[in-house]
Amino acid sequence: MKKSILFTAGLFLSVATQAQTQTQILDILKATVKNKTGVDLTKTKTQTSTSTTTTYPNTNSTANSNINLGSLTSTQISSGLKEALNLGVKEGVQKLGVTDGFLKNEAVKILMPEKLRKIDATLRTFGLGSLADQGVKLLNRAAEDAVTEATPIFANAITSMTITDAKNILLGSNNAATNYLQGKTQTQLFTAFQPKVQASLSKVGADTVWKNIISKYNTFTGQAVTTDLNEYVTTETINGVFKMVAEKETGIRNNAAMRTTSILQKVFGAVKK
Repeated sequence: MKKSILFTAGLFLSVATQAQTQTQILDILKATVKNKTGVDLTKTKTQTSTSTTTTYPNTNSTANSNINLGSLTSTQISSGLKEALNLGVKEGVQKLGVTDGFLKNEAVKILMPEKLRKIDATLRTFGLGSLADQGVKLLNRAAEDAVTEATPIFANAITSMTITDAKNILLGSNNAATNYLQGKTQTQLFTAFQPKVQASLSKVGADTVWKNIISKYNTFTGQAVTTDLNEYVTTETINGVFKMVAEKETGIRNNAAMRTTSILQKVFGAVKK
């Protein structure tokens, strides 16, 4: 029994001695390398790990490295976004609501409805290209006339808009606020705007011209084509305004010179692109 105990104790002592010896040897090796290279191996692993973290940052926090929203309240952010949208609507409507505002702006020009483009080709085949051109021109004239009524509709939508995720919108894409507004108001705007477009189609004579166009096409082809021009022009007019709003928002986000008020400077100046 005593021999067994002594044997076990000796075994533990031997292992401990070997471990201590290995540790001492490792310390000597590290000290030797450090003396020759100037690099402390005991810190190399930690430094490499820190360097790796810096080189490959978490993509979820990358955007936060370029912002300083600490001094902004949610109310200020909301106000800044709404002001940018209001400016976009106001300036967009001013540019679109004049003669050739739609027709000469390739970004928003209303073309022949896709399902009626065969009408355009057929009319030109029969030497009636000028009638087709007049039809397209009057669609744009109707939009130019109707869009002047859009400002209060858009303004009301912006004013009544609740931005609970204002910071996410501010830190989003160049058109984040415009996209948010469009998603929240598209249906409401269409319902409110459609009667105004219908009145404008009648005012500029587009409805009469298009009845003539479609009648001639049906006569030539023996078909009975119909279309809802009001729905088409309403949608295209609203989309045209949103394109102008998006253009303004992008400018405010990326060009400090376009931040013409203190709230725009404060809010969008906090986000460095």
